[in-house]
Amino acid sequence: MAPSDDLDNLPTPPACIADFCLIPLGTPTASVSKEVAEVQRLLKKSGLEYSMHSAGTTVEGSWDDVMKVIGQCHSMLHQNGIVRIQSDIRVGSRTDKTQGFRDKVEAVEKLLKEDQTSL
Repeated sequence: MAPSDDLDNLPTPPACIADFCLIPLGTPTASVSKEVAEVQRLLKKSGLEYSMHSAGTTVEGSWDDVMKVIGQCHSMLHQNGIVRIQSDIRVGSRTDKTQGFRDKVEAVEKLLKEDQTSL
């Protein structure tokens, strides 16, 4: 039996980076800044590394912790009266090295800086 055939013993990745955007539907106005602020407060309490950007939030940690906190964001907004939430989630994991979301950005910024010095 291949290891992947035993789903009960197949672990989730030890680390991941997820970019997610929760979209509350049916809010009284087009603005969702109040809900975004609530999500950011919850993420701060989670202890995970995260960074808000204009179209969502990037969060990193173990697969289980990241998925749990995204689910908790849904639950919190539901408890606060949002009856429907649609989410976009993009998740990446790798096994060849440890790399956080800040490392990924810094690698690209380094290349762009090299472009400026070659002008």
